[in-house]
Amino acid sequence: MTAQPLDTAWRNRISPGPTADRLARGAYAALLADLAELSDADWQKPTECTGWTVRDMVAHLVGAAQGHASMPAFVRQYLWGARHRKDFGGSGLDGMNQKQINDQGTSSHATLLQRLAELAPRAVTGRSRRARFIGWAPIHLDEEGSWYDGMPSRTTMAELCAVVLTRDVWAHRLDIARAVGRAPTIDPQVDGAVVADIVADWASRHGQPVTLVLTGAAGGTFATGPTAPSLALDALDFARLMAGRRTDAEVAPSPLWATKVLF
Repeated sequence: MTAQPLDTAWRNRISPGPTADRLARGAYAALLADLAELSDADWQKPTECTGWTVRDMVAHLVGAAQGHASMPAFVRQYLWGARHRKDFGGSGLDGMNQKQINDQGTSSHATLLQRLAELAPRAVTGRSRRARFIGWAPIHLDEEGSWYDGMPSRTTMAELCAVVLTRDVWAHRLDIARAVGRAPTIDPQVDGAVVADIVADWASRHGQPVTLVLTGAAGGTFATGPTAPSLALDALDFARLMAGRRTDAEVAPSPLWATKVLF
């Protein structure tokens, strides 16, 4: 584990460019490697995302990659979600996610894996292009449906494409690993960088002094100063907490846990 100064949190953030693209490719590669090991029974197991099986989650990731790779596909998904938001607790994003799942129909597991492998590099390229050319564009999220307290409701296209969408792929790999009862393989160069960015984002949002000790291969010790209060937990559990997968009641109490980040 390495020490990371949070008093310069902006230096730890991922920004559009080669590093963001490398991490996005790494997240997809790790996901595809894990999916290749799934049994037929694993695909039907429920995940921590309410109502989604492992297959649903993979279908979402395939559909999302289609939207990232093709602007027309993205627009179709977005408009469908917006039109059907009332069916999803007022969340257009939840509707969009369901459209992505629906579009994969009854495709076989092998077909889903083949599509994801083919789409992943194109998705990263498309996201990188949008981050560069329309990164300034504001993004508003409905504070409904699967939105949770403490989660931001606004971001930019640059943040979405360079950071949040990589977190989505990364977090769903962890969701799938938990669903099938396997420990995910951790690469500190990819997983550690994603966790460090989550920490920096979280610290920037709450703005309070803290020493955060995250255990595990993706962890590290992050501190704003020598007198900051200390919090400690597993790095992947911290990410799950920030993504709303784990509740504040499951960890040592702190008002800082009320601050979440986008996934």
